[in-house]
Amino acid sequence: MGRRWIFDGHIAGIGTVSGLRTVVGVWHDSPFGSFSDVMVQQPSGHRLLLAPTPEVACFISETYSFDEVQVVEVRAALAGGTIKVDAGPLAVRAAIGARTLLGSALRTVPRRLAAHPRWLAAVNPIAAFAAPGARTFGSAGSGRAEYYGVSDLHHLTSATVTWEDGDAGALAPITPPVTFGFSSVPPQPSLARVRTTVVEA
Repeated sequence: MGRRWIFDGHIAGIGTVSGLRTVVGVWHDSPFGSFSDVMVQQPSGHRLLLAPTPEVACFISETYSFDEVQVVEVRAALAGGTIKVDAGPLAVRAAIGARTLLGSALRTVPRRLAAHPRWLAAVNPIAAFAAPGARTFGSAGSGRAEYYGVSDLHHLTSATVTWEDGDAGALAPITPPVTFGFSSVPPQPSLARVRTTVVEA
């Protein structure tokens, strides 16, 4: 393997009845420090990245596929059983619920093993069965490979989502799956504890 980048934090997958789907990354530790980013797929299929700096925008847009990239202030926080996101045209307030059955199963795997690339490549077929649309390993942009090591998963039970000052509607499944890369998030709105490893081929 060549150069690698490791991102440790959380990913929230949120769908709404209007068809707006968002994937929020809240990264506590990364090569770019602590930051958050948002990937938005509109009902039309248009894919938009909201990133906090040009450097972050460049890396993410080289790894995933977007129709548009905006550098905006992105604020995201996990506190008091909620996730709050403010990013340019998007505002989210979502309630974090109980751990999912899959989350309970994931917690039985030692975290060091759960994030290891060889393990993630091996369990990729199982992940696809357990969470349709989701993958733990695949090819990314710029000749990179990517590994998602999920160690916990919680339901999101309700949300208020505002897009361009309009109500995007109530929480709904993320269908169809988002198409930023080889993997979507689980179909049901959720918050995952994750370590993402990106590797140069």
